[in-house]
Amino acid sequence: MSTTAAAQRVFNFSPGPAVLPLAVLEQAQRDLVSLPGYGMSILEMSHRAQGFLDILASTKQLLRELLAIPANYQIVFLQGGSRLQFSMVPINLLRGQGEAADYLSTGSWSKMAVDEAKREGQVRIAYDGKATNYDRLPTAAEAGLNPKAAYTYLCSNETIQGVQFDKEIETGGSPLVIDASSDFLHRPLDFKNIGLVYACAQKNAGPAGVTCVIIRDDLLERSQDNLPGYLNYKNHVKEDSLYNTPPTFAIYLMNLVLRWLKDDVGGLAAMHKRNKDKAALLYDLIDGSNGYFKGHAQPANRSLMNVTFRLPSEALEKKFCKDGEDRGLDGLKGHRSVGGIRASIYNAMPVEGVKELASFMREFQKSNG
Repeated sequence: MSTTAAAQRVFNFSPGPAVLPLAVLEQAQRDLVSLPGYGMSILEMSHRAQGFLDILASTKQLLRELLAIPANYQIVFLQGGSRLQFSMVPINLLRGQGEAADYLSTGSWSKMAVDEAKREGQVRIAYDGKATNYDRLPTAAEAGLNPKAAYTYLCSNETIQGVQFDKEIETGGSPLVIDASSDFLHRPLDFKNIGLVYACAQKNAGPAGVTCVIIRDDLLERSQDNLPGYLNYKNHVKEDSLYNTPPTFAIYLMNLVLRWLKDDVGGLAAMHKRNKDKAALLYDLIDGSNGYFKGHAQPANRSLMNVTFRLPSEALEKKFCKDGEDRGLDGLKGHRSVGGIRASIYNAMPVEGVKELASFMREFQKSNG
């Protein structure tokens, strides 16, 4: 990427599709016309060509290394985003099971997952945070999870409300299913209790168009042969993500992101520390603003990925977003269901961008307090 083009980049706080590492964009730009060693662009390459098969295998291996994925889990790359997984999970894991699935409804995305799951079988809403506009997560006692549930479903990070689970919950034996779409790869995972984890890439792992699903072998056996072909996890595992033409360019870009995490960042533990440090810059400022900035999420459940907060009036919030854009801080408007401001500070958001936002917030309060 030219120096001029890089200098024109703003700090992108959009909730997704979101900021990508500059090094990844520059590598993709260098390789776009002709992938080194193959004489053609990845955009032109057959999904069955050795060049792409090498990229596919490398992407899976990098995921196994970064997340320490055990051998009894399979990795597949699909399309359709989280909305397709809202249906695929219960279609494959709930049909024919004697117990209901437990769902934790902690925000907009998990609520949508509940609505889709109810079409496929018995669902028990173990916790519903609607009464407090999803500003916190349940305690273990509040959730009261069924250890014999067909599975226990949660969204690890709610982008709209800005609440996040900071570790894997204990389910007592029920397989844990995680929608990690908006915090995938932001920290290591403990697979002890995880049955399935999925993530659409456009928040933290790559561009829009590819969804990664990691599923334990024993849960694959629940997929029934009479399911529509694309909706059956077994078919995608059997065909190594080539059941249909996969999103080749998106998988290639995910590969570059994974290499960046491994080689440039130093792994997920280092990424987690970086994410905590970035989030603290904003939350400390919010807490020290004497109420001028009011966070939506309760402090114990705040997201490291999406910092949501309000200002004293909607007029000030509108001005905040406009002035921020003028300063090169893009995508700060909050979702309509929560309002206010949402700063999405995913893995690829550089600390310089967060510092610039924090400086702007201090100046804005001083000038408009």
